[in-house]
This record gives sequence, C-alpha cells and structure tokens, in this order.
Amino acid sequence: MGQPSELGILRYPGAQQAAVLGLTDLLVMASTSAKQEGASEGLRISHWEQAHGSGELVRVFDTSPGAGSALSVLILPPCLEQPPTAEQAAVYADWLREQHQGGVVLSSVCAGAFVLGETGLLNGRTATTHWVYRDRFRSRFPAARVDTDRLLIDDGDIITAGGVMSWTDLGLRLVERFLGADVMLRTARMLLIDPPGREQRYYSVFTPNFRHPDRAVLKVQHWLQATGAREASLESMARQAGLEQRTLLRRFQKATGMTTGEYCQRLRISKAQELLQSSGLPVESVAWEVGYADPGAFRKVFSRIVGLKPGDYRRRFGGTG
Repeated sequence: MGQPSELGILRYPGAQQAAVLGLTDLLVMASTSAKQEGASEGLRISHWEQAHGSGELVRVFDTSPGAGSALSVLILPPCLEQPPTAEQAAVYADWLREQHQGGVVLSSVCAGAFVLGETGLLNGRTATTHWVYRDRFRSRFPAARVDTDRLLIDDGDIITAGGVMSWTDLGLRLVERFLGADVMLRTARMLLIDPPGREQRYYSVFTPNFRHPDRAVLKVQHWLQATGAREASLESMARQAGLEQRTLLRRFQKATGMTTGEYCQRLRISKAQELLQSSGLPVESVAWEVGYADPGAFRKVFSRIVGLKPGDYRRRFGGTG
C-alpha cells in the first residue's frame, strides 16, 4: 500500500470547532471503514494553524504523524461569528495560493468561502456560501459568481459548500472522491446523514433587500409585502412608485438585484413555503392564496425556485403531521 491521502483543516481564528472536530470524526470513521475492508490505505487527517511568532502554517494535529504524505486537500471550515475580514483572511492568501499551485484541492464551508475568496482563486468561478452572506460575498468579491441555491459546488480543484452544517456534505464528497462511493454510503448510514444531493435552496428564505437609497423602489417593495404581490402588475407598481414603467424596471433591478417579475415570484413562493409548513391547505388552495390561478403553473415556479415539488416540500418541512 502507498501513503494515505492527507486532508488538512485550517483552524483560522474564529473557525467553528464543532465543524473542525465533526469533519475530523467523519473522515476518520470513513478511513477506518476503508482500511477494515482492505481496499484502501485510508486517510490522514491534519489540522493546521499559524505558529506563534513565526506566522508559519504548521500541523498542530495529525492522525498519522510521520506518514510522509503531502497535502491533497485543505478545508476552510465555517465560523459562528461574522465572516473573516479582508485583513484576517489575507494572512492566509499567499500560503493557500501556493498550496493550490502545488496541486492541493482547496475547499470551504459557509463563511470559509471569504478566506478562499481573498486568494483571488474564485475570480471567474461559481462558488457558494451561506445564503445569508450572498450579498456581502458579491460585494466583496465581484469577480466571483455566487450561487447560494446550491449546497455544494465541486469544481475539481476547488469545492465550496453552503450553510454551516454543510461540512457533512463536503466530508462525504471527499470520502467519495478518495475512498469510493461504497465507503461514502456506509459512512452516511452510520452517521444517519443524507448522502450528497441536497440543495441549499430547500432551506433558504427569501429576504428582500431594503438596504438601498431608492425611495421610489422602497415604496413599491413595501406595497408588495403588504399585498403579497397578488395584484402586482407592472402598471400598478409604476403607479405606486410614481415612475414611468421603463424607469421603474431599470431602477428596481439596480436597487434589488432582481427584475420585478422575479421579485414578485419569490415573494409569492416564500409565502407558499410558509403555508405548506404551517397549514393543511391543499396545494391547489395554497396556489390560489399566493396569487396563482393555475396550480400547474404554481408547481412549476415553486419547483424551479425551491428545487422541490410543493408536496415534497411539505413532507420534508411541514409541521402539521
């Protein structure tokens, strides 16, 4: 047998310890399973921190000390506080770029993407982070494309995962890559977690952007919230704003990042999600309540935005039994 593949976890200040230790346990469990089957030499799991004084990045934990293997993957875990600032993340940027140039796969979970983004390696790429950080990530890294509908984006040499708990999805993806699908599925069954395939948009909530200075657009947004966007024709929105329709379309997209049509759809679907979770109304009635006369059209829009059919969404998240 050769040397085990080494998967490192960067313990930057504020990194969530539960994710660091949980990932370690998941990967060690998978490694043990693979070695017991005799099909693999398993994995070497290491933790990395800045050495006091020198600032050099060193191993501070190692499941196979002296194994002689080189890093294959570096994981940037989530944090429970605010995402690392540009100054905090810049400390690691050169080292991470060097590792990447040397063939190391870089991966991040949730706010760890802000550390990864500071390297510039996400420029021109699509990445994900927690959906609540979407606008902040876009503002800070405008050259990257952010897609927070997706829970995990595997680009081969760079992998990004969305929410705080998506370290489980990343861990299983890495197990599948290095130890195979059978070991990944056994590990998922042992830990009672879903194999990769979920999407972050199942869990996200539409949060309109009211933090902009365009008062005419804000007036329309507040009117849409109050009416549930049920009667939201372009003519009625322009009347609320006191603007010409073409002017409203341009200013609305600039202020909110969405077209008026997409904004209204997401507002209606957000209300539908609430009703599917909290009421026993039939799907057809839910569609009518949020402004869709055609249940078939409602189902298509719901599935496109949420990623699940309305019935499947209710079975997964409904609390009415």
